[in-house]
Amino acid sequence: MTTSTLHLLKGMGYLVSTISVALLAVVSWSSASQSPVLTACLLGGAATSIVGMFCRWLSYEIEKRQEER
Repeated sequence: MTTSTLHLLKGMGYLVSTISVALLAVVSWSSASQSPVLTACLLGGAATSIVGMFCRWLSYEIEKRQEER
């Protein structure tokens, strides 16, 4: 596999993980929406997970661009 293909695969993996977090949050919403604390935890957990995956993806993109120089 080429380096470009590996980076694309990593990006697709993070996209799939982001979608799975969103789907799990949707499924959990009916229970969590009954309590403000659970709602905050659900939204905060989903958001931090997605931000974390974005940060990792961004770090791979930065590494890729540095290697291309």
